[in-house]
Amino acid sequence: QVQLVESGGGWAQPGGSLTLSCAASRSIFGGNAMGWYRQAPGKERELVAALTSGGATSYADSVKGRFSISIDNAKNTVFLQMDSLKESDTGVYYCFYRRYYSRAPDYWGQGTQVTVST
Repeated sequence: QVQLVESGGGWAQPGGSLTLSCAASRSIFGGNAMGWYRQAPGKERELVAALTSGGATSYADSVKGRFSISIDNAKNTVFLQMDSLKESDTGVYYCFYRRYYSRAPDYWGQGTQVTVST
C-alpha cells in the first residue's frame, strides 16, 4: 500500500502560477512512476504529467511548455510547477503512483482543487 498526501493548489489568475506537491510513503525507485491527473467539471479524468524512476517525463499536449514535473527523491515527493495558467486548467488534480508492472495508476491522492479565474 502506498499513501499519497497532496498539498498546494488553490486559486490563481490567468497567467499566474501554482505548485502542487505529492508526498508518497514509498520511494519511486524500481521502475515505478508518479504524476498527476486532473478532472474538470463534467469531463473525464485526464493525464497531466508523469515521471518515472528513470527520470523520463511526459506531459499532456495542453500543458507542454507551461507545466513541469520534478521529484525530490530524498523526500519521495513529486512537484508539479504550473505556470502561465489558463482557465481551462481549472479542476481537481489527483496525484498517482503506478507500479512498474501496471498500465494504470495503482494509488491515488485525495485530490486538490485548482481554480484559475479572473
